[in-house]
Amino acid sequence: MLRKDITSAIRRALMHELAAVGYGRLSIEAVARRAGVSKTAIYRRWSSKLELVLEIVSASAGRKLPTLDTGSLRGDLHLLFGVVVHALGHPLAAQIIPDLLAEAARNPQIDETLQQVLRSRQQEFGGRLVGRAVERGELPPDTDPDLAVDLVAGPLYWRLAIARTPLTDAYLDSLVDTVITALGGSSTGTRPPGAAVPAARS
Repeated sequence: MLRKDITSAIRRALMHELAAVGYGRLSIEAVARRAGVSKTAIYRRWSSKLELVLEIVSASAGRKLPTLDTGSLRGDLHLLFGVVVHALGHPLAAQIIPDLLAEAARNPQIDETLQQVLRSRQQEFGGRLVGRAVERGELPPDTDPDLAVDLVAGPLYWRLAIARTPLTDAYLDSLVDTVITALGGSSTGTRPPGAAVPAARS
């Protein structure tokens, strides 16, 4: 097995093992067995279970995001919802995310890493979403990007990870309207009061 194949096998095994038993019961031995490699192969790449988990979880969370630029706030929100629903609805994520969040309350290193990942994603999603909507005149200039992300991620995380309630197209459409209205925009696509009209592009 090639070196890159071994690393990929270890990463896949780690995610499956983490989903199956949680961080507390996770062991290098079990990951090695699931990956079909020796413990030495893992320890050559990562010095500990913690380092292995933090690097792979960070890499998974740091994958390239789609460009949130459909031409309208409504379209961008629908695209963002699709990304979040896909991520939170994945069987592995549904097991791993709640477990790591619980572990973060006990482990400062996990907590710090998760906070960095979440803040980075929040700034990237929120900055793109709100910035373009403000440029188009769909949201007021003082719209808070962090609030926008909270309004998007909060309900979806609750439904998918906590309540385990199926999401319908009607619910997502209603949530789009609710988020736009809460941010000071208009669910009908008209400009919010006081919003500047974007300059025409040549």
